[in-house]
Amino acid sequence: MKRTHHCAQLTPSDIGSAVSLSGWVDSVRDHGGIIFIDLRDRKGVTQVKFDPHGTPELSARAAHLKPESVVSVAGTVVPRPDGTVNAALPTGAIEIEATELDILNVSETPPFPLTDAGGDKVNEDLRLTYRYLDLRRPKMRHNLVVRHRAAKAIRDYFDSQDFIEVETPALFKSTPEGAREYLVPSRIHAGQFYALSQSPQQFKQILMVAGVERYFQIARCFRDEDLRADRQMEFTQVDVEASFVTREDLYALFEGMLKKVWKDVLGKDIPTPFPRMAFVDAMNRYGVDKPDTRFGFELKDLSETFRASAFKVFQGTVASGGSVKALNAKGLADLTQGELKALEEIAKSLGAKGLAFIKVEGGEWKSPIVKFLSEAEKAALTSSLGIEDNDMVFFAAAPWEKTCAILGRIRLEVASLLQKRGKLSIRADDWKFLWVVDFPLMSYDEDKKSYVATHHPFTSPVPEDVALIDSDPKAVRGQHYDVVLNGMELGGGSIRIHQPALQKKIFEEVLKIPADVVENRFGYMLRAFTYGAPPHGGIAFGLDRIAALLCGTTSIRDVIAFPKTQKGQDLMAGSPTPVTAKQLAELHIAVVEPQVPLA
Repeated sequence: MKRTHHCAQLTPSDIGSAVSLSGWVDSVRDHGGIIFIDLRDRKGVTQVKFDPHGTPELSARAAHLKPESVVSVAGTVVPRPDGTVNAALPTGAIEIEATELDILNVSETPPFPLTDAGGDKVNEDLRLTYRYLDLRRPKMRHNLVVRHRAAKAIRDYFDSQDFIEVETPALFKSTPEGAREYLVPSRIHAGQFYALSQSPQQFKQILMVAGVERYFQIARCFRDEDLRADRQMEFTQVDVEASFVTREDLYALFEGMLKKVWKDVLGKDIPTPFPRMAFVDAMNRYGVDKPDTRFGFELKDLSETFRASAFKVFQGTVASGGSVKALNAKGLADLTQGELKALEEIAKSLGAKGLAFIKVEGGEWKSPIVKFLSEAEKAALTSSLGIEDNDMVFFAAAPWEKTCAILGRIRLEVASLLQKRGKLSIRADDWKFLWVVDFPLMSYDEDKKSYVATHHPFTSPVPEDVALIDSDPKAVRGQHYDVVLNGMELGGGSIRIHQPALQKKIFEEVLKIPADVVENRFGYMLRAFTYGAPPHGGIAFGLDRIAALLCGTTSIRDVIAFPKTQKGQDLMAGSPTPVTAKQLAELHIAVVEPQVPLA
């Protein structure tokens, strides 16, 4: 039988039509000998009736159908009897009176319910093992459609802006100064390896040298790093690069892209331009460079308040060049001992020795540190933090970056606790976009005793800071920018270095990469720059993260058709797996078993 309609298409205007449908049996019901099945395809559900008075043999076969079996039916569209209309379904006013039934495939009983409510209660490993069943659930099907629409909106937008989509190689050369790579042995060149591309970064810059001027790509990228809810070993990146542009040009361009995606997918008009926030301000106010600005609870710097304090922990931190910051979790004085202990453990995991606090109840300040505070310090705290009854104040005292990180994490935990108590409302659809700008170009790695690129070594310095590269690299700002939404980094980019002399200087003199290593890894790029490289810049967005936010999920595994687990496994196909000795021999490599430490 040829399918004439999909299962969400038929309406009362089709009554009397002869139709045929194909799909999966969603449910089977026996109403006094009359068999009803809900037939489902990816578009929706249609009710089919088998009446034993007209087609007894057909009804008998239908009565034995198992859910999730694949069938085709043919029949006539008829109105549902009065009182049986299902207003929740697009097809709820009609049903098919079946005259033919073709059983195409019989299903085993699924290992979990294929409803949203039932599937959400199932262990994720089981869902991933039977991913082909999990993807039949309405929510998962919806997620795939949302991702498709987002990708289409992105392609349509960049096409309208005169960009060209260009594919770049997945097999690249090893550049181990970034994240850990996946290496691919070469059969032809014994002992040599490709690396799976972590990003098209170098290729897109080469495309600018090639005169493409406006490039984009929805690219697959690979990084061998620990997985989490917003990270996969293979991920999809919206990669963009343009020549003869300023940061302001790019801000407007990328805001336009996101505006179109949100409008096309969700029907939402997001306001532009997005607010801007300097990296230092983001860290000082929110403790993180990707702040969630849907709620307050900003950090306050109290270093000057405690510079001459009798509380030696705070005073000593300030004297050694560190900072003291505080966060007022308003209304959280009902924090339990267990919750306080959990917050303390989080602070310790970030390098704190403990988590100083002040609980305000009945007008009394309760804390082991209160006895060390002067009346002037208490007054300063009250004024700076707006302390009132039922507040809970947390402190961190450490080097500046560590202080920010500790309280930045505590801020998020506090917000979660207040949400659970009904004292704070944070809506998933409250879209707070933000540009974080003016990142430091370099940071100093205490372990390596050398400077490292804060983002990547191709970022151009802010012009007025170029003179500081030799004397004070840490003070140099980069022309880098991140677009942040509700505490998640959606993408990051920069204006690039296009002058070969400056790029070589950054590699060799600032990052201290030996000249032979620079030539081996980046020589082709530096040579390309000598042939008229235009000024250029771009960005890379995480398509998986964009799709997750559009779908209202916190895990990108929910918007990837076949993701890996947090252990990097494909439970459905059973990978990774060992390979044969013959395969290894062809690649000129051998497996060395890891040594297990002695107990």
